[in-house]
This record gives sequence, C-alpha cells and structure tokens, in this order.
Amino acid sequence: MEISYSIAEARDNLAAIVHGVEEASAVGLTRRGRPVAVLLSVEEYHRLLRGRKDFWSAYDEFRNGVDLERLGIGPEVFEGVRDPSPGREVG
Repeated sequence: MEISYSIAEARDNLAAIVHGVEEASAVGLTRRGRPVAVLLSVEEYHRLLRGRKDFWSAYDEFRNGVDLERLGIGPEVFEGVRDPSPGREVG
C-alpha cells in the first residue's frame, strides 16, 4: 500500500482521503506507525466479495475436484479424532 495516514491525520482529512480512495485502490491507516486498517473504494470492496464462497460451497468444490483415494486419504484418517464421550451434563 503506497498511501497511508495515521488515524489522527485521517480524522482531520477524511473528505480528501475518501476522494483519494476513489482514485487509488486502497489507503492504509496506521496507529503509532503500525498498519491497523484499510480504506477501500466501494468498487474494490465488491470486486473482492465477488469471488468469495461460503464454506459449504468451497467444501463441495474441493470434494468434487480432489480424488482423495488417489492421494491415499481415506475415512481412516479421521479415526480417533472425535472424542466419543457424551460430554458434560447441562442443567
């Protein structure tokens, strides 16, 4: 990120920074010299969200696209992973 402002600078120049974000891809915000946030244009934000999938869609895509048997990964890989105890009593 080429452009960054401290939070104090951003507070004093918010309108100008927002106009700048419309031109640049992103503007960083820092606190005590360390990066803490990023301001994005709405277009950039929507672009980033477009390729995003929910967990189950990504999981299904993975399961359909990878031959686990060919990789030597079978159901036995999960044996002993889950604790079979009934858990604690709630009440």
